[in-house]
Amino acid sequence: MDITEVKIFRKDTSDKKLKAFATVTFDDCFVVRDLKVIDGTKGPFVAMPSRRMKEPCQGCGHRNVVRSKHCNNCGKTLEVRTNVSRQDEHKDIAHPITLAFREVIQKAVLDAYDSGSNYTHTKNPSSDKPSDAGSGGHVPPVDDAF
Repeated sequence: MDITEVKIFRKDTSDKKLKAFATVTFDDCFVVRDLKVIDGTKGPFVAMPSRRMKEPCQGCGHRNVVRSKHCNNCGKTLEVRTNVSRQDEHKDIAHPITLAFREVIQKAVLDAYDSGSNYTHTKNPSSDKPSDAGSGGHVPPVDDAF
């Protein structure tokens, strides 16, 4: 799997840690958005896209962010769970399985970020791969006679 495109969207705010958002395209056919370039204590790193976890209110069932003290819907005091760590507040939406691929993604994003441009085409797709240009995203039917 090749990274064929990296787009960098720099932050113009005074946020000291979050420097940019990135969008990465794989093999010109799969996109992952909202990767973050963060200025950490050991230098910049790439954080995968994530979402805040939610728990239901015992009173009304409204889903509130983990570690909330009161329900945003009914105002009831929520039960405080002591076994929830800061790392459990967010879950990755998409992430690499291997450390090697995480390093490939991080290198491509940080190289694009360091280049100073908002758009970087990092690799041309290989000409020996079959092209689906003009197919309009149509996937041919699979023979399911097995």
